[in-house]
Amino acid sequence: MHRVGSAGNNANNSNRPRKEKRLTYVLNDTNDTKHCAGINCLAVLKSFVYDGCNYLFTGSRDGTLKRWALGEDAATCSATFESHVDWVNDTVIAGDNTLVSCSSDTTLKTWNCLSDGTCTRTLRQHSDYVTCLAAAEKNTNVVASGGLGGEVFIWDIEAVVTPVSKSSDVMEDDCSNGINGSANSLPISSLRTISSSNSITAHTTRYHGYVPIAAKGHKDSVYALAMNDSGTLLVSGGTEKVVRVWDPRTGSKTMNLRGHTDNIRALLLDSTGRYCISGSSDSMIRLWDLGQQRCVHSYAVHTDSVWALASTPSFSHVYSGGRDLSLYLTDLTTRESLLLCTKEYPVLQLALHDDSIWIATTDSSVHRWSAEGQNPQKVFQRGGSFLAGNLSFSRARVSLEGSTPAPVYKEPIFTIPGTPAIVQHEILNNRRHVLTKDTAGSVKLWEITRGVVIEDYGQVSFDEKKEKLFEKVSIPAWFTVDTRLGSLSVHLDTPQCFSAEMYSADLNITGKPEDDKVNLARETLKGLLAHWMTKRRQRLGSQASVNGDVLSGKDITARSLAHSRIEVDGNTENDSMVYPPFEFSTVSPPSIITEGSQGGPWRKKITELDGSEDEKDFPWWVLDCVLNNRLPPRENTKCSFYLHPCEGSAVQILTQGKLSAPRILRIHKVVNYVFEKMVLDKPIDSVNTDGTFAPGLGGQLQHSTVGDGSFRSGLKPWQKIRPSIEILCNNQVLSPDMSLATVRAYIWKKPEDLILNHRVIQGR
Repeated sequence: MHRVGSAGNNANNSNRPRKEKRLTYVLNDTNDTKHCAGINCLAVLKSFVYDGCNYLFTGSRDGTLKRWALGEDAATCSATFESHVDWVNDTVIAGDNTLVSCSSDTTLKTWNCLSDGTCTRTLRQHSDYVTCLAAAEKNTNVVASGGLGGEVFIWDIEAVVTPVSKSSDVMEDDCSNGINGSANSLPISSLRTISSSNSITAHTTRYHGYVPIAAKGHKDSVYALAMNDSGTLLVSGGTEKVVRVWDPRTGSKTMNLRGHTDNIRALLLDSTGRYCISGSSDSMIRLWDLGQQRCVHSYAVHTDSVWALASTPSFSHVYSGGRDLSLYLTDLTTRESLLLCTKEYPVLQLALHDDSIWIATTDSSVHRWSAEGQNPQKVFQRGGSFLAGNLSFSRARVSLEGSTPAPVYKEPIFTIPGTPAIVQHEILNNRRHVLTKDTAGSVKLWEITRGVVIEDYGQVSFDEKKEKLFEKVSIPAWFTVDTRLGSLSVHLDTPQCFSAEMYSADLNITGKPEDDKVNLARETLKGLLAHWMTKRRQRLGSQASVNGDVLSGKDITARSLAHSRIEVDGNTENDSMVYPPFEFSTVSPPSIITEGSQGGPWRKKITELDGSEDEKDFPWWVLDCVLNNRLPPRENTKCSFYLHPCEGSAVQILTQGKLSAPRILRIHKVVNYVFEKMVLDKPIDSVNTDGTFAPGLGGQLQHSTVGDGSFRSGLKPWQKIRPSIEILCNNQVLSPDMSLATVRAYIWKKPEDLILNHRVIQGR
C-alpha cells in the first residue's frame, strides 16, 4: 500500500540524494455529493438539539467524510469533510458535536459535526495507518485510537482542541496546512502559524504540552477498539488473536482474553463494561465476561470473517456482518440466529438507528435496512431462525450442504447511492489520456491535463478499447497514476514531470507560434493553480512584482538556485495565461494533495485555495515553476542522429555529421532540412530536369543542430515541397508526422544513435 502524498520522504541525512515532495491531484467526474469508493465507517448523530435533524456520517476509501441529513426515506449530502490524504478508516462522535476521524495517512482529525466541512485539528502521534477509534458515550472527551504497529493512544479531545492560552488561538482551526471547507472560516493571515503549530515531531511539546496516553503491550497491528460509556475500560484486538483489556485513564493493561484463532476485527462493550463481544477472521463471535475473565459463549453464525458488530441498547442481541456478504441477528441468551439480509459486497461496518440499521460495505453506496432494533424479538417471530453452534466449522458445513437460511428482508428501506469506483486504468501513449474501467464495468477516457472525461464508452471491453486507442507515439512518462482512492490520482514528481513537451500546434493552441514548445507539467500546474494565482494576486494587490512574482520566502529562492542548474523557460510571453488544453473544471474541480516545508500532507479542492498558501504548504519546485517560470534541469530532451543518403543514391547534402534536435521534432522538419541543404546551399540550375539533384555537394559539419524554427524563412509547407523527399529508418519510410522519439522507440529500437536515410522520389 503506497503512501499518498510524501510525508517523511525527505531524509535529514545530507549525504543522501534528496527526494522532493510530490504534488498529486485527484480527479472528480461528478458533483461532490457522492462517495466514489468503499465506505469504511459510519456514525449516527440523533435529533440534534439545534435543528431536530438526524445525521449520518460516512467515511470512505476515497479519503473524505460526508454528512447526510436524514429524512423518512431519503438522505441529502449537506457537507463534505475533505482533508485526509488516504483512506478514512473509522469515525466516532465525541460529545455533542465533535466528529473524530482516523486514516491511513497516520493522522486523526477533529471536525465540528455541523460545520461546512472545516477540520479543527490534525493529530499526529501514530507512525503508521490508524485503523480504528472508540469513544466513551458519557465521558464525552475520551477517544482511543489504534493502528498498525501495535500503537494504541487515549486522547482527551477537549484538551487537544481547546487552546490553553491566548497565544495558542491560531491553533483552534488547523487542518495541517489549511482548512478544507469554506475558506472564509479562517482569518486570512492565520495559515502560516497554523501549519507550523501542528508539525509531526517526537517531542512532548506538541499541542502545547499535551501528549496522549499510550497503551503499550500490542506487538502487532490493532484492528478493533471498544470503550464503555464512562471511559473507564478499553478493549483492543488485532492480529495477535488476543482481546486486551486496559484502563484508559492510565494506559495500564488489566487482562488478556484468549480464545480466537485468527485476527480480531470487531469489538463491542456493554455500557457498564461487564460484557464484551468480539468478532474474528476465524468466523466466530464470542461473548466475554470481564468479571470472570473468560469466554462465556461462542457463536458459529458466519461462514467467513466477521468484520462488523452492533448491539441492541440492552446488549441482548448482536447484529453481525463480514466477508460472507451476510447480516445476521443473534440472541445472545438463546443462541438463536436469523439471516436478516445478504449483500453484494463484504460488510465493513454497522450503525444501529432506531428500528433500522445502516450497512457500510466495500461498495460506495450505503444501505438502510429494517432491523427492529427496539424490539428484535419481533423479527424472530417470523420464523426461519437456527441455533448457532459452538464450532466455526459447523456453520461452514451447513453452508456447503446447501441449507443456507433464506434472508428475512429482500430489499433495503432506502439507499444512499455512490459513484462506481475506478478499478482499472491504462495511461495511453500520448501521455495525456488515461483509459479507466469502474466497478460497474463502464469504460471512460480521461484527459488528465484538464481533469475531465472526454469519452464515455459505456460497458465495453477494456482491453479491446485499449488496443483500438493505441497510437505509435513516444512521449516521456511525465506523471504516474493510481486508483487507490476510487478515482484517478495523478502524481507529479520533480524533475521527471517536466520531461514531456509538445508543439503548440499539436495541442491546437491558437495565438501561439505552431513551433513553440509547451511543457505539459508546467501548463498543468498553471491550470491547477489558476484559482490560487487569482486569489494570490488579489491579496498582493499592487505589491505584485512586475517582473514575474518573486517568491516571498528567501529560502525558496536560495534553495532553488543552490539545487543545481535551473532552466528558465524562454517562452515567457503569456506567462500566466492558462491555455484551453489545461483548463480544469470548476464544476467538478480536482483536489490537490501535497505538502510544503511544514505541517505534513494536506488535501483541498483547487477552488478552495485562498491565495495565502506559500512554501510552507506547497513544494518549492511547484512555486518556482508557477511563479518564477523556472524549470529544473531535464534530461533526454534532445535526440542525436545521423542523416545519410540511401544506399545507391547520388544525392549528397552539406551536413553528414551527427545532428541533434528536440525529441519531439517531426520528420517533416527533417525533410525541410534536407531540402534546405540540397536546394538553398546550391545554385538552382543544379536541379536536373527529371527532378533529381546533381551530385557533388561537398563539405562536412561534424555536429549540427536541427532547430525547431530553422525552416520558417520562406519555405513552403512540407506537404508542398517539390521535389519530394522521403526519410527512412531501417529501410522503412517514415510518416512526416512522426517525431524523432517515436522513430527511435518503434522503428530504430536500438540504444545507439539514430540513423536516418533520405532519398528523392523519382518521377514526381
